[in-house]
Amino acid sequence: MLNSPVDEIKSRLDIVEVVGSYIKLQKSGINYRALCPFHSEKKPSFFVSPVRQIWHCFGGCGTGGDIFKFVMQIEGVEFGDALRILAQKAGVELKRQTPEYKKWQTERQRLYEICELATRFFEKQLEESKIGKEAKKYLVSRGIREESIKKWRIGYAPDVWQGLADFLFSRDYQQEEIKKAGLGLSSEKGSFYDRFRGRIIFPVFDLNSQVVGFGGRVFKAQDNEEIAKYVNTPQTMLYDKGHILYGLDKAKVVIRKKDFCILVEGYIDLIMVFQSGFENVVASSGTALTSFQLKILKRYSDNLFIAFDMDVAGDLATKRGIGLAQLHDFNVKVVTLPKGLDPADLIFKNPKEWEKRIKEVKSIMDFYFESAFAKFDKETPDGKRGIATVLLPVIKKIPNRIIQAHWINELAGRLSTKEEDVEEELKKVKLEEYSEVLEPEPEEIKKLPLKSRNELLEERLIILILKSPQNIKIIKKEDLEKFSGPVKEILIKLKKGAKIDSDFFNYLAIKAEIEEIEEKEITSEIQHCLKEILIIETKNKLNQISQEIKKAEKEQNWKKVEELIKEFNLCSKSLFDLETT
Repeated sequence: MLNSPVDEIKSRLDIVEVVGSYIKLQKSGINYRALCPFHSEKKPSFFVSPVRQIWHCFGGCGTGGDIFKFVMQIEGVEFGDALRILAQKAGVELKRQTPEYKKWQTERQRLYEICELATRFFEKQLEESKIGKEAKKYLVSRGIREESIKKWRIGYAPDVWQGLADFLFSRDYQQEEIKKAGLGLSSEKGSFYDRFRGRIIFPVFDLNSQVVGFGGRVFKAQDNEEIAKYVNTPQTMLYDKGHILYGLDKAKVVIRKKDFCILVEGYIDLIMVFQSGFENVVASSGTALTSFQLKILKRYSDNLFIAFDMDVAGDLATKRGIGLAQLHDFNVKVVTLPKGLDPADLIFKNPKEWEKRIKEVKSIMDFYFESAFAKFDKETPDGKRGIATVLLPVIKKIPNRIIQAHWINELAGRLSTKEEDVEEELKKVKLEEYSEVLEPEPEEIKKLPLKSRNELLEERLIILILKSPQNIKIIKKEDLEKFSGPVKEILIKLKKGAKIDSDFFNYLAIKAEIEEIEEKEITSEIQHCLKEILIIETKNKLNQISQEIKKAEKEQNWKKVEELIKEFNLCSKSLFDLETT
């Protein structure tokens, strides 16, 4: 009988599927391994145990736990939010009026509820209001199918001051909460009004397909109105434009399967690309790529196809994002588009041409070279300077020196100049800082305490016993007192065959699963560990007696001194016996 939502969620969800929806896992024996998502590393030290339904990093951060701990850390949320996310995945209903639910409810959860209700409100307006129906007709005229409108939950915000706000007030949500969700504003006179009015609404989803924000495209604006084409949710507790990639919730599995990600600029571009059969697509929503977004994409693939119009001589924000991708070791390629067309337009006019251009992607450096040499005349001094101005910064950003040398050689050859001259000019190029890529490891990772020899030996002994449980008999009852509290407790339970559930034991258990040890060596190694632990314990005791002798001598308590010396001698003999056997 499962007596709590936590137990029910754990019984329905497999940790491999949950963790695998966030990061790329590889089979390793009976376990799975990956690069740790919680600190930077080159060699995979993050392990998931399907048998024990736990995970642990044996690298720089040393963290571990169950599915709840993983979601809390990777999403940066409290337990209540992790519970709601996993309940949704597991299909477990959290009963809203129970004391448990109220205990777990968080401010973030209220904002999620507001965003979800707002999405339903906008969807209904698109389907049922007069102008909403016109907006839907416009979307269909752009090539967006009925099923896509439903899949992406596209809606319409009526052109009234308090349409959504009144709806949310009727559901007992407060003005301040609506503001915090990014859906309402207050005027200087104090009146409250909707942020989105008279716009086609594109909900923005997090990795768990929960609505966290919105993008609103203007619809039927008056000619004399100066109005922004797009309005987006501002920074909120749920929404950070530098962290979210539109469509990644629906694309992540396909990106991993196809091993490349197509990056487009806008909502309509993404939906049209998705419709065309390329479901491995995400949108940057008009902003430059950030280091955070790239780290998330890196979980799924190292291959990034850029599919938007790029001005090779300008567009610094785009070039910065591509530079960041290169520094993150992405293999960046460019989908070249016909002049004046974006992916949505090309797919609408000629889907086959779009497919052809995806197959003919060019490496980012080939694209830069072709674009620069097409823009400037390489035969003139001014043209050569223009080409160098465009290409030298992008060559300088290449982290791999061998690849960089290749492009230096290529540029020198095509400009009919010496490599030494190109290298000299390259030294003069000053690049903008990429400090967010080189961010320091968190303070708690840097200061992980080093384990003592005794702690390492105790851990090793438990690991060996877990590899060969019959060897628990080597540990005698009198030996148990020599161990630290947590290890002593584990050994007692192992002797009794009792269930053990602690983070420390889980860490040792998964370490035992991934470590390869020769069966024939286990018994002798357990005996060696036990002997070394006893030696350390005896030396510590001798040190303690020495301190007590000094204290007794200072107090001139000669009787106690005599007793302590006898105890010291016995302890010394015990140590000698241990070290010589």
